[in-house]
Amino acid sequence: MTGNELGYIEQAHRNFHLSGDGPFTKRCHEWLERNTGSAKVLLTHSCTSALDLAALMLDVKSGDEVILPSFTFVSTANAFVLRGAVPVFVDVREDTLNLDERQIEAAITSRTRAIAPVHYAGVSCNMDPIVAIAERHNVSIVEDAAQGIMADYKGRALGAIGRIGSFSFHETKNIMSGEGGCILVNDPELVTIAEVMREKGTDRSRFFRGEVDKYNWQNVGSSFLPNEVTAAFLWAQLEQAERITAARLTIWNRYHGMLAGLEQQGVLRRAIVPSDCRQNGHMYYVLLAPEIDRGAVLATLKDRGVHAVFHYVPLHSSPAGRRFGRAAGELKTTTSVSERLIRLPFWIGLSESQQHRVCDTLRDILLR
Repeated sequence: MTGNELGYIEQAHRNFHLSGDGPFTKRCHEWLERNTGSAKVLLTHSCTSALDLAALMLDVKSGDEVILPSFTFVSTANAFVLRGAVPVFVDVREDTLNLDERQIEAAITSRTRAIAPVHYAGVSCNMDPIVAIAERHNVSIVEDAAQGIMADYKGRALGAIGRIGSFSFHETKNIMSGEGGCILVNDPELVTIAEVMREKGTDRSRFFRGEVDKYNWQNVGSSFLPNEVTAAFLWAQLEQAERITAARLTIWNRYHGMLAGLEQQGVLRRAIVPSDCRQNGHMYYVLLAPEIDRGAVLATLKDRGVHAVFHYVPLHSSPAGRRFGRAAGELKTTTSVSERLIRLPFWIGLSESQQHRVCDTLRDILLR
């Protein structure tokens, strides 16, 4: 915690407003809009619910298709599957592990409604070509920037580049509130739709702004509002977002330097950040050389007191992925990186000596 969380939660109680869209929620909205340039930002229960809301706003229907990477969390696909759409899984790039923009166009059909790029590890996809493809085929971009707060692409905040974006504030993220997220509405024409659908399909937001004398059921919708206690906790984190990001980048850069030797020796590949991307130090991962048994490495690290983990199991190879979606191509890179990736221990307060211990242990295992 940054130090102000519990005090702000107490203040929320003293305000006698614990339901959604109270004073702390409004502060968060204003901060997020100011720092991303998005037309409208609205807090949600989670990034998952933000993606659910995005699919609802775009009126995604049964039989529609949405292009997304297979190397992502299930929420990216679930949001559209819940609307009856078919997730079309496209391979990722070898360097950033992001959606391979060079393979998107071949996956587009007459049923494609959206492209959902995922900014893995807080490093941007190559968005210019993706935006050009979306414009050429008249499809929407829904950015899954769950890991992307305080990161950008060519000076543009992640989540604020596509028509709709989303952040996660889950406790595993850089800026967190336990559970939580937000939707970034970057198309001004969608702002009113977002407000109505987020508030159970009513124009309640307009009522509280004094724009109507009563609110009514206007459209389909659901309840996507987090409570004010969650927003109070999040506000304490947002106030310290620059400090948190700087601290995480220091840890990231230390790992990057410490592991250079192992990369030179060919036993792993370090994370790659393109020059036009400003990352946020969300995680540090390495890709082991193909001949190394990742399971054995993880087990030995655990035995020696180092908690390192793998990441996503590709969606296209999962039971639900095979049932609800289809793969565009063989997805060889996705399969390869998912079997070789290791995420190293990473949290605010991780000391330099602890990082040396992690890297020394990994070096001992890989070079024995």
